[in-house]
Amino acid sequence: MNLSHLLNARRAAGKPVRVALIGAGKFGSMFLSQVPHTPGLEVPVIVDLDPERAREACRTVGWDAARIAETTFTVDGSKALSGQIEVIVEATGNPAVGIKHARAAIAAGKHIVMVNVEADVLAGPLLAEEARNAGVVYSLAYGDQPALTAEMVDWARATGFRVVAAGKGTKYLPAYHDVTPAGVWSHYGLTADEAQSAGMNPQMFNSFLDGTKSAIEMAAIANATGLDVPTDGLLFPPCGVDDLPHVMRPREAGGALEKSGVVEVVSSLERDGRPVFRDLRWGVYVVLEAPNDYAADCFKQYGLKTDASGRFAAMYKPYHLIGLELNISILSAALRGEPTGQPRGFRGDVASVAKRELRAGEMLDGEGGYTVWGKLMPAAASLKAGALPIGLAHKLKLKNDIARGSVVRWSDVEIDAQNETIKTRRAMEAAFSSPR
Repeated sequence: MNLSHLLNARRAAGKPVRVALIGAGKFGSMFLSQVPHTPGLEVPVIVDLDPERAREACRTVGWDAARIAETTFTVDGSKALSGQIEVIVEATGNPAVGIKHARAAIAAGKHIVMVNVEADVLAGPLLAEEARNAGVVYSLAYGDQPALTAEMVDWARATGFRVVAAGKGTKYLPAYHDVTPAGVWSHYGLTADEAQSAGMNPQMFNSFLDGTKSAIEMAAIANATGLDVPTDGLLFPPCGVDDLPHVMRPREAGGALEKSGVVEVVSSLERDGRPVFRDLRWGVYVVLEAPNDYAADCFKQYGLKTDASGRFAAMYKPYHLIGLELNISILSAALRGEPTGQPRGFRGDVASVAKRELRAGEMLDGEGGYTVWGKLMPAAASLKAGALPIGLAHKLKLKNDIARGSVVRWSDVEIDAQNETIKTRRAMEAAFSSPR
């Protein structure tokens, strides 16, 4: 609650918090729009594959000519490691690139805010441990749903409640798992031309639709909070905010969950496509259980929505503002030395699952593409099955035919064992395959 006070003190001392942004896409642009309105926070370096596009993004979000002139726009990631930079924001969305940037930041003694949740789920537990050992902060990005959910879980536990379930809302139907970039826009109510004119990437938006992004975000939450992952993947039960305590409780208590203490995503659509009443499509939630009758009575007295027993209640945040809220992570790392969520173990993984019949010789095309979608699995089950992580399913050639709906395994693809991303993933698996 003191971040603005601490920032003002740094500003008064002539020591602004200096940030390097890597990746000036939508998330990065939303963050940049807040910088001119946050005295004491500076972004002297922006790294992007297209520096002129990044410069134009700054103009679009309201930066004046003087601020733009004072900023270094570059393709050279090493510019982010200069001595004046305290915090590096990795917002590329590319798992391999994200891991490389995170390790470079840690080696240079910089805090790293990992917007790149794809990289976090692929190797985050190892990266976070490396950061802790180096005395710097590795943090999930506040404003994105994993960090907001982790915050709610921490709130519930710190106040003495047992967490029954936590997660987010999204738009989901079972048929979405098979959707490809060619058909994605109709599900968003757009034409291909409208999406193209808005600069929208069909594969990225399809990763949100086909369940992959939800799986990645729930794995990140599980790894950060210690909550369990559903045994057979996400259920996506249709559920509005008023019904969270009723639906998101264990089956033995009449709910949809296999047990208490899990991550789960609720759908804003009924299975027949009708909208859920008071849906949580843009928000996050935590369902908690009263530890005693007195607390249950307090739930009722203070108007919390509960199940019929009065013992299960829910708290939720209806919206998340992604990059507009990123300052919380940056300032928490720089001024408090604390992350806004970080992986502490390896509990959730995201496996590659065939969208259609795949043939030997085909190339996998990663999250949101034409070949695979990402399914959430308990990490132990994923390792036992030899499942190929979705974060590695980019430009890999299949050695075997894969049936539609089947998990793609490491043994099904041609692997370069010397690839640095693969080596990092294997090191993470070796370090965190046993419970800690």
